[in-house]
Amino acid sequence: MGTSYLSYVCILLGYVYLRVLVTGATGLLGRAVYKEFKNNDWDALGCGYNRARPCFLKCNLLDEDAVRGVIQGFQPHVIVHCAAERRPDVVEHHTEAAMNLNVHACSTLAKEADGIFLIYISTDYVFDGRNPPYGENDAPNPLNLYGKSKLEGEREILRHCPGTAVLRVPILFGEVEKVEESAVTVLWDRVQEGAESCTIDHCQQRFPTYTNDVARVSCFCCPQDPSLRGIFHYSAKEQMTKYEMACAIADAFNLPSSHLIPMTEQPAGAGAQRPQNAQLECSRLELLGLSAEPTPFKTAIRDSLWPFQHDKRWRQTVFH
Repeated sequence: MGTSYLSYVCILLGYVYLRVLVTGATGLLGRAVYKEFKNNDWDALGCGYNRARPCFLKCNLLDEDAVRGVIQGFQPHVIVHCAAERRPDVVEHHTEAAMNLNVHACSTLAKEADGIFLIYISTDYVFDGRNPPYGENDAPNPLNLYGKSKLEGEREILRHCPGTAVLRVPILFGEVEKVEESAVTVLWDRVQEGAESCTIDHCQQRFPTYTNDVARVSCFCCPQDPSLRGIFHYSAKEQMTKYEMACAIADAFNLPSSHLIPMTEQPAGAGAQRPQNAQLECSRLELLGLSAEPTPFKTAIRDSLWPFQHDKRWRQTVFH
């Protein structure tokens, strides 16, 4: 799907730009969302905090006056709320700060978003992973504080802004500033350690999803369509453990993978508990014609990681 229905309506009515506010625009997903809207001729304002740069607005989402000032000043038609602490182990150890961002900031934003179409990015970790796949109406049962915080964020958003679209997504990867920015791209270091054996999780089933695809889905959403309310799921379809992801990365870059060892049992003290398989059932978006065909993993991971190759000429040898 290309330009959204609302874009066509605005063009016909003579409006030049629709306005979108993207929170967390300095983060992994927020950057992709901001770029996608800009590429579709939206007037986009991205905000961040610790990593805010000249092209983004610095805004503390816990400051009600600051949030109100941004919204009233920019008057967005759409807000995409990407900002979150999304690292489960960090949430376990820095719970208060994580809850402030993942829950209280949602409440603050939703209270100020009256009359504005709000898209809230949530997670498959609201489910316990014991009985997949999970539809939008299945009962959540998060296993860790991260999942609990995102579920509470959903509830705060929907309580204060019932017209919101909640978009749950699984583990994400995309263009990164450093490989540690994603739990998928961080495997690059292990793939490149060809001389030393290393063990990688081969227990938990994941569905690594490209941020550019999530950004496309976000941009498809139309705030004048009354069916776009409530909870939606979007996910890639390739099922992999982290070990299988690492092997796929090696294959995508023509690198050896014999040093990668599958770990079939979780070690004690492995951090926050993760769901075994939180596969999302995504037919609701598909039935509305608002989904996006997922980019194949190897294609997307090449696009994400090629800048980290020591020899930049590699890109020409792989694609030609």
